[in-house]
This record gives sequence, C-alpha cells and structure tokens, in this order.
Amino acid sequence: MITLNSERVLPEVLQALSWCDETVIVDSGSTDRTLAIADRFGCRVLHRDFDGFGTQKGFAVSQAHHDWVLVVDADEVVTPELRDEIQQRIGQEKAVGYEVPISLVFLGKLMRYGGEYKMPHLRLFNRQYGNYNTNRVHEDVVLSGPVARLHHHMLHYSYGSLHEYFEKFNRYTTAGARDLVTRQKKGSLFQVLFRLPLTFLKEYILKLNFLNGYPGFLWSLFSAMYPVVKYAKLREMEEV
Repeated sequence: MITLNSERVLPEVLQALSWCDETVIVDSGSTDRTLAIADRFGCRVLHRDFDGFGTQKGFAVSQAHHDWVLVVDADEVVTPELRDEIQQRIGQEKAVGYEVPISLVFLGKLMRYGGEYKMPHLRLFNRQYGNYNTNRVHEDVVLSGPVARLHHHMLHYSYGSLHEYFEKFNRYTTAGARDLVTRQKKGSLFQVLFRLPLTFLKEYILKLNFLNGYPGFLWSLFSAMYPVVKYAKLREMEEV
C-alpha cells in the first residue's frame, strides 16, 4: 500500500487486512494521522519520495517478504467474501495473478451501474512473475503467466468530499499530461474542444450512470472533464 495523508478510511482498510501475513506501507510524507494509524495496526512503514504511482507501487511490492502480494489502495476495503475467496483459491490454481473486482463508492453511494461496478484490476499476483510498470498514473501490473479473475469485490471509498475529489483531479491531470509528454503525444485541439460532451454522453447514457442518481450525474460530468483538462495542460506544457 502507498499512502500520503490517508487517514480518512485507513483504519477500516487495515482492519480488513488483518488476515495478511504482513502489511507493507510506503509513505511519501504524511502529516496527518496516517503513520500513527499504521503503527497501531502493526504495519511495516517505509518512506519514499513520490515520483509516480507505478514506481511507488513497484517499490512497495519489492519490499514484501513474501512472493504473493495483494496491492490495496489506502481507500479500498477488502470485503469478507473477497478475503475468503483469496484464501481458498490462491495456490490452488496455475494462475500467477488474479484480477480483483473493485466497486466505486462515490459520495456515499455504491455505483451499481456504469463501468465502476466490479471493474477488474490486477492486484493479487506472484511478484516472481512481474511487477508494476513505471506509469505516473494509470499504472498497470505486467506479468508473464496466466491470470485468473476473482468473483468478490473490494469497495473503493474514493473521495470523502468534492473538495478532495478536485484536489486529486488536479494532481492526476497534471501527472497524466506529463505522461503524454513522455510518450511524445501532442496537445490535440479536438481533445480539448469536443471530448467533454462525447465522453459525458457515453458515461451518463450509454453506461447507464443516470441510474446511479445524482452521484452518477456528477461522476459522468467529472469523468468527461478529466481528458479535457489533461490535454489542455499538455498544450500548456508545450507552450512553455
């Protein structure tokens, strides 16, 4: 797990991991109660300056004492059903990794419709067969071997408030724009001018987020804003 001022739901997150042999936390300079909470739950805490999500998580994986690792964000809670499924299946199959379904809880509502319900993410794997890539955002695990999928999910308590959402939104869009620079992408005027309405209609109508009520509307709107702001920041970087 990587952390930075992650006290909001960290006690619930760590309590749900009490069955693990060890909990490794890589912190990048928390000033809230994150470290005190981690100490209370007996976690092994390491410090590393943050230089991107891929490299930070990759470092955390490399510090584990065991080969099988479960990567959990500091706002994700493993359900008892998922815990039991992991304990029953790990080591009983040929898979070297498992995709874990993750469901978004946004503004207090479980988003049962749209693409954020039980979205599979490769989070449980044998580190002898791979690790995270070096993407600053939208990092992925790259494995050499078969991957299976679990059925039960983690709950992602993503944002405690709209203020917190936009703090992360600003950091993520900046990191995303820098990734585009690294990949030698150009700031597309189309991405800035037309991406928002097209993405909103896809998220709100085609993906059925309107069935999630008011949180579904806001999620669709903010999801449509993300690529627009990212590419606008890319164009800004190109002009410097």
